[in-house]
Amino acid sequence: MWDRPFFHEGMRDFQDRFDGRRVAEAIEDKRKHYEFWDDEKELIESSPFFFIATTWQDYVDCSIRSGDPGFVKITGPDVIEFPEYDGNSMYRTIGNISRNPNVGLLFVRFDGKSRRIRVNGRAAILDDAASLGRHHGAKLVVRVECEIYPNCPRYVPDMMGADAFKASPSIPRPGQGTPPSPEWKKRNYIREILPKDDPHRDEVKASPAID
Repeated sequence: MWDRPFFHEGMRDFQDRFDGRRVAEAIEDKRKHYEFWDDEKELIESSPFFFIATTWQDYVDCSIRSGDPGFVKITGPDVIEFPEYDGNSMYRTIGNISRNPNVGLLFVRFDGKSRRIRVNGRAAILDDAASLGRHHGAKLVVRVECEIYPNCPRYVPDMMGADAFKASPSIPRPGQGTPPSPEWKKRNYIREILPKDDPHRDEVKASPAID
């Protein structure tokens, strides 16, 4: 259990302004929990993406993490892990976490009917061999201890029509070699300064430059 309150005074101000304090406290009492429910496990383990918010001082960042379903692993009653794949070398999410472990995660299925899973988490960055071995293609692994509260699907659009979802070819997959280079790595101002261990370095140098 976490030792901080679920609501701060800014939240309380608006709860009182719109007579919502009783509802907010009932939701906290009945819906906030520290062990994943079965339907939450199913949604998380089948999700191809989720959103993550991180902060440190004036640095605020919201990003997306994606992979083949199963890339987020539930490793404890209230614990998840996910891989950090090759990115754009800015390390905004990981950098924030290294200074402030408090994160916000949102798992949502855009079918207009499944509950959203909102997580307030405390994150840790792992780079040991065992952790990396659990996540194919990971440069690092993020472990999150979760405070969980689901929301109804009200206002969530239904975007799950036929062929609405197509997995990204950039996701690392066993047996498929290095995913293709993203276009931005071939730009003139990037191609010559890629990190030494960038998996696309040779491919980029052999490709025509783009502006």
